[in-house]
Amino acid sequence: MTEVKRLFDFPYYQLENKPNKAALVTKYDGKWVETSTQEYINKANCISRALLRLGVKKDDKIAVISSTNRTEWNIMDIGVLQIGAQNIPIYPTICAEDYEYVLNHSEAIYCFVSDEEVLEKVNKVKKNTKIKEVYSFNHIKGCKHYSELFNLGKDESNQTEVENRKDDVKSDDLATIIYTSGTTGKPKGVMLSHWNITSNVLDSFPRVPLKGNETRVLSFLPICHIFERVLIYVYQYAGTSIYFAEGIDKIADNAKEINPNLMSVVPRLLEKVYDKIMAKAEELSGIKKILFHWAVGLGEQWEPYGQNGAWYEFKLSIASKLVFSKWRAALGSQLYTMVSGSAALQPRLTRIFCAAGMHVMEGYGLTETSPVISVGKYDDRMFKVGSVGKPIDNVEVKIADDGEILVKGPNVMLGYYKDDEKTASVMTDDYFHTGDKGEIDADGFLKITGRKKEMFKTSGGKYVIPTLLENDLKQSRFIEQIMVIGEGEKMPAALIQPNFEFINEWIQRKKLSIGNSLEDISNSEEVKSRIQEEVDKCNKKFGKWEQIKRFELTPEIWSIDAGHLTPTLKMKRDVIKEKYNHLVEKIYRP
Repeated sequence: MTEVKRLFDFPYYQLENKPNKAALVTKYDGKWVETSTQEYINKANCISRALLRLGVKKDDKIAVISSTNRTEWNIMDIGVLQIGAQNIPIYPTICAEDYEYVLNHSEAIYCFVSDEEVLEKVNKVKKNTKIKEVYSFNHIKGCKHYSELFNLGKDESNQTEVENRKDDVKSDDLATIIYTSGTTGKPKGVMLSHWNITSNVLDSFPRVPLKGNETRVLSFLPICHIFERVLIYVYQYAGTSIYFAEGIDKIADNAKEINPNLMSVVPRLLEKVYDKIMAKAEELSGIKKILFHWAVGLGEQWEPYGQNGAWYEFKLSIASKLVFSKWRAALGSQLYTMVSGSAALQPRLTRIFCAAGMHVMEGYGLTETSPVISVGKYDDRMFKVGSVGKPIDNVEVKIADDGEILVKGPNVMLGYYKDDEKTASVMTDDYFHTGDKGEIDADGFLKITGRKKEMFKTSGGKYVIPTLLENDLKQSRFIEQIMVIGEGEKMPAALIQPNFEFINEWIQRKKLSIGNSLEDISNSEEVKSRIQEEVDKCNKKFGKWEQIKRFELTPEIWSIDAGHLTPTLKMKRDVIKEKYNHLVEKIYRP
């Protein structure tokens, strides 16, 4: 019986306990192609044999860069790890210069890419790295296809060496280096051992509502990020069928095709789904429109475990049949749970989606903690709106005197690669300093209250927590992104990226004579005046010293490619402030 102690033990455990003919499923040329547990293992072993023939040694680094999640990524993962080498996943969306930095810092010797766009960036910098060869998952002219390794590994005569290498891998050995998409400076290489991640998978598993082979999961968050990667191992441990979405723009289409029961999400995605639903509601009229808004209003009052009483639950059942059933149909009708991570989720959205029959379980963690620290679960009364659930087993959480969340457990990283000084700066004894502020309530639920570093002091000596204002204002359909500023200044202010798509619809609806370019919208006094109403409404909830006194609209969409956002859609505050320094000056020194 396989005891799961290392990451590559998961598929072998699945084969012994819950073999699945559709363990990994990817869409090729319009058709979903299933890979069974046995085929998954066979191909991983083939890759391992080929890598040994290429001279890959223990602790060599293999980079994998894929624009979408796919079966090949997982085969490479197991094939690399079980010979004692390390998988270095790289975000596909970062620039070529950052590819060069990560490839050099990690000293990767082989690189596997998904498509031409990624290959082009790698080829730009390859000559400045130690990369011996690049292989692609897609067939690309001028690039070796990764199937060449299956030919190289076809001869099983060195499988004994693969088995010996597997036996030599210890649970506390380094498994992967994940380069965090830091909001400032160069990425940090987080070293995670097999046991860091494996223990986190085993301790998170009881919180995820999976039912084995009959459960279908849709995976689309980047697998190079530890959040989705850990969930993939959780799904393998459960024997679940994992379907890899074709891309973030195809989620709705793919969901209708496969009817998933569960998927992981980030708050930004749920915000966009909600905005699209609300935009469609504007097209309704008469009784349909009244019913829609009644259902949404009901959803905003939702409380778990029937706390609102029988009459509320009766009304909700009617709203579910008449309105929310259409929401569920848009995502395949059978989606019962979404696991949300990466950033804070608006409690209002939690309530509405839960009321619609799609429970959102919010979790919390960092790359440095492999990542799960806490997560909600609807069963066993382990769910509370506005919290990130209770800490998982074997992970200890304590709140420091200054409110910072400290974490201790087998999931805490080995350290930052080649940076002992930075490692020491985030550790006190065995406790990792998260940089987040939080509180634990009387029932043991953890609540995140902000970032320690993001809190700032105005010139008047008053502290402001920008995330509280930002999270409130992002609920407005007129605002896509907002960054509150004001450190050392006399007052808080904000840089706002309008929701250009929604505002264009609003302009047409109101028959206003405003151009539809981004520049026209961001310079429009009517738009500024309407957004001022949203700011005024928000300000009423905060003390005078915290209120946003002025704001400027940016004439651009904040994006990963343009450098405003990290690959996990967090704001790069320093970059945004520098990009729009002229607007900051306009606010404070007009």
